[in-house]
Amino acid sequence: MDHLKKQIEAILFTLGKFVSVDEISKYLNLSSSEEVIKAVEQLKKDYEQKDSALILHQQDNLFKLNIKKEYGFLTNKLLSTTEMDSPTIKTLAVIAFKSPVQQADIIHIRGNKAYDHVSNLINSGLISTEKDGRTRLIKLTPHFYDYFDISEKELKNELSKITPKEIQRILAELPRPIELPKDNNA
Repeated sequence: MDHLKKQIEAILFTLGKFVSVDEISKYLNLSSSEEVIKAVEQLKKDYEQKDSALILHQQDNLFKLNIKKEYGFLTNKLLSTTEMDSPTIKTLAVIAFKSPVQQADIIHIRGNKAYDHVSNLINSGLISTEKDGRTRLIKLTPHFYDYFDISEKELKNELSKITPKEIQRILAELPRPIELPKDNNA
């Protein structure tokens, strides 16, 4: 059982995304998933009892090895400095706040460089686009929620805590400051 747990841990660490028991079984070339279920349950208990920065998350029948929320600020800081530049992150933040959003609105808010940001974000799988009249409609992908280890509901809840006054302050600091309509409570 110990060897199987370590193999599963290695798979979850390497993939860095939610994985089903069936997928894990397939990676291990096991025909039965019963052993994998027991090993995953034991591994989850081990992480709950360990004094570790890692945790084994379960979402429905999917599992993911991740960093505990209290240490997330460290990884977000590191990821933001290594994987995406600051302007791209700011464009992604506007997209996340307004999603789904028309690309024309993002360009209006962030400027013409946002075309490059959108392209990079599509390539990274964090957003998707579809034709919407003369522009494109930008949406967050499931990979976005996996990558930032947040559910759509949690994201909306966190964004709803931002007051209209804070939004005005943030928007005023953008390269192209914009004003929200007076009746907008977003």
